[in-house]
Amino acid sequence: MGNNKSFSGGRRYSNDDITVYWKPSACIHATYCFRELIEVFDPGRRPWVDMKAAPTDRIIEVVNMCPTDALTWKWNDNEKNKDVPQDQTNHVRFRRPELLDDEIAVNEVRPVVVKVMVDGPIVINGTFDFDNDGTRKEVKDSLISVCRCGASSKMPFCDGHHRKIGFTG
Repeated sequence: MGNNKSFSGGRRYSNDDITVYWKPSACIHATYCFRELIEVFDPGRRPWVDMKAAPTDRIIEVVNMCPTDALTWKWNDNEKNKDVPQDQTNHVRFRRPELLDDEIAVNEVRPVVVKVMVDGPIVINGTFDFDNDGTRKEVKDSLISVCRCGASSKMPFCDGHHRKIGFTG
């Protein structure tokens, strides 16, 4: 399997064990990936992900830190994917069900989770209605990042400008 290939909406990077998916449109530059594992996730390098630079379990651990699911992963061996509990939160888990094979169904209802990111946006994950000045958006088992710095060009949603302007809060 190749190390750097496109998929709809992003890129995928593989090693012998897993494939990591990066969806740039979901990235709010929370920086967990490169702060925790710069050997693998280095935004100054092209390609910016080097899957051979760290053990698979460490890559999984860091990908699972991504608050917006801009980074997700799955096992390359689909048999292993079938054995991973979908609700397991402290070890191996899948983050974006649409990246999994069709035979793995995800029908669980999850609670809405709201996180205020340090020096960043508010991240809301789950199924809920979002009202923006009278315009209602139904969000189903997904997430949104709401700008707190006021500099986003996609208001009310975050586009990562908080990092460019040095927002703190």
